[in-house]
Amino acid sequence: MGFISQVINGLGLGSIYALVALGYSMVYGIVQLINFAHGDIIMVGAYAMFLLLTLAGAPLWAAVLGSILFCVVAGVFIERVAYRRLINMKAPRISLLITAIGVSIFLQNLSQLLFTSSGRTIPSMFDLGTLEAGSLQVPSGSIINILTSVAMMVGLSFLVNKTKIGKAMRATSEDADAARLMGINTNHSIAFTFGLGSGLAAVGAVLYCNTYPMITPYMGGLLGLKAFVAAVLGGIGSIPGAMLGGYVLGVAESLTKGYISSSFTDAVVFGILILVLLVRPAGLLGRNVSEKV
Repeated sequence: MGFISQVINGLGLGSIYALVALGYSMVYGIVQLINFAHGDIIMVGAYAMFLLLTLAGAPLWAAVLGSILFCVVAGVFIERVAYRRLINMKAPRISLLITAIGVSIFLQNLSQLLFTSSGRTIPSMFDLGTLEAGSLQVPSGSIINILTSVAMMVGLSFLVNKTKIGKAMRATSEDADAARLMGINTNHSIAFTFGLGSGLAAVGAVLYCNTYPMITPYMGGLLGLKAFVAAVLGGIGSIPGAMLGGYVLGVAESLTKGYISSSFTDAVVFGILILVLLVRPAGLLGRNVSEKV
């Protein structure tokens, strides 16, 4: 496979990381919480789509929309039950982090209880074959992933920068107490952010299942961790940074598989993270912010 094909495939994989990384970045940007349960929302979306396609016999468009809606509701519910009281009490970040890990373990074990640990196969979804341009052959799934991620980033940037709820989110992120004094319901802004991030994770789950049609209760673990790496790599809290970090990670992983060995992909991915943080701790597009500890 040629270099250009490897890069395009890497961008397709990176698009999935980018969509999930956007959720990490938004939640961190508004409440400074590293939501390690976010990766398992991918798994929740995958199983929701599996049930809708196989048991309910829903058409593909209904299964995709149902999966996104279910993840949005799940994200808002998790924020309300697990995080809101801690956030309003201004609990230490370590308390929020431990709670996030607890929610992640709970979701994994609940899915294992409901579906067993055996993998399930998702029916074929967007199989358009291989696109050819001269000697270049690219899987259609990679093109779909890239176009979807770009569309999501553009839509998210518009929502955050141009809409009323986006302005409320940015105000809550800058200073939640001042935002409350200005009449902004910060709880609604935070819940909306969790729901929106979970919806993006569901889109990532759809694209992931289209690329790798096998799902397990623990599929969100490594995928979520790599998406978190992408968010940190690009500059956590930055929407363009999350996208850039996802693309860099995806291309690095694809090139490593193609030219070195698939055994070294994770080592290269985390090695890039270490190198970038040594040179630029705030990430590629992040801002250096002094913080009192």
